[in-house]
Amino acid sequence: MILYTLRRLGAMALILLAICAITFSVFYLLPDDPALDACGKTCSPERLADVRHAMGLDQPVVAQFTAYVAGIFTGRTLGATGLECAAPCLGYSWQYTTPVWDLLLDRLGASASLAAGAALLWLAAGVAMGVVAAVRKGTLLDRGIVLSALTMTSVPVYLIAALLIYFVILRGELLPYPDYQPPLEDPAAWAGALVLPWITLAALYAAMYIRLTRASMIETMAEPYIRTARAKGLPERTVVVKHGLRSTVTPILTIFGIDLGGLLAGAMITETMFGLPGLGKLTFDAIGKSDQPVVLGVTLLAAFFITFANLAVDLLYGVIDPRVRYT
Repeated sequence: MILYTLRRLGAMALILLAICAITFSVFYLLPDDPALDACGKTCSPERLADVRHAMGLDQPVVAQFTAYVAGIFTGRTLGATGLECAAPCLGYSWQYTTPVWDLLLDRLGASASLAAGAALLWLAAGVAMGVVAAVRKGTLLDRGIVLSALTMTSVPVYLIAALLIYFVILRGELLPYPDYQPPLEDPAAWAGALVLPWITLAALYAAMYIRLTRASMIETMAEPYIRTARAKGLPERTVVVKHGLRSTVTPILTIFGIDLGGLLAGAMITETMFGLPGLGKLTFDAIGKSDQPVVLGVTLLAAFFITFANLAVDLLYGVIDPRVRYT
């Protein structure tokens, strides 16, 4: 297991390096010049050259990429500006005049709160309804759950958010418009600001988990060991939960790790619709301002969360499903 973990960590490092290289190339080889955005539209050619030199953009691309990667581990001086960027240095946002890592840390709390709450809702609701639909296969209840899942999968997330804002906030006045507060400062305000965003994401993701859980459960419940468990006289609840659901959780965990890892880097549409100060909203604003260092930093952070979540899920397989340990 130790060797397996080390191999996976090595593979994760190579994946992150490749993503960093690709993303760096995309953003720094495009015609859009970060120095021109920082200098302004009325910038003279001489001033633009000075800004490019200060930002280090007059160096070869390979030298820029090497300095960027090294700065993640050791920190670096940003071009000729003399600005020190401590490790992990993911660049400097000239739009916000702040190191990218500080911006990410400042917005990570809101995105993590959104992702964690929504994940608990969609996992509990999706798995529970998927199991019920599988056990009641062919009944009206099963068809109703499947129809609801298909409907929710087809609805765009921005439409769900817009409907909740209109009916709950504007029309019904049941909740105020979300005003995010850190959980330690005001837990009630924190939860109140995230209720509707949680429901928005949970409605979308739960629909996918219902379909996945139902399909996996139907396949699992037809296995010979399930018939053996029933032949032994075990209660149906024990057969479904202990023997059926436990084997079904493996593919669900795989998808869950990817979904949660991606959401930790921000849900751009949901955060923008509800005005949450998370990484998704930061990315949306950075794209509009052509702030390449911020977009690159968020991309790397998202890649790290997804690869790390996949590693954690793979290590949990043996705990959840004994067949993996035996294999």
